[in-house]
Amino acid sequence: MHKGFLGRAFAVIGAASAAAAAVEAHRSPRERDLRTLGIDPEGFRKVRL
Repeated sequence: MHKGFLGRAFAVIGAASAAAAAVEAHRSPRERDLRTLGIDPEGFRKVRL
């Protein structure tokens, strides 16, 4: 496996975990986490309203 692949995989797992915890706590996830997951933060806010 390529070192960059593993780093990216851990980044995605971490972002997913952080975003899920924020949503469960009724908070908005950090924009950085949403972007790491390929989610547009503005679009996420519109869906959450």
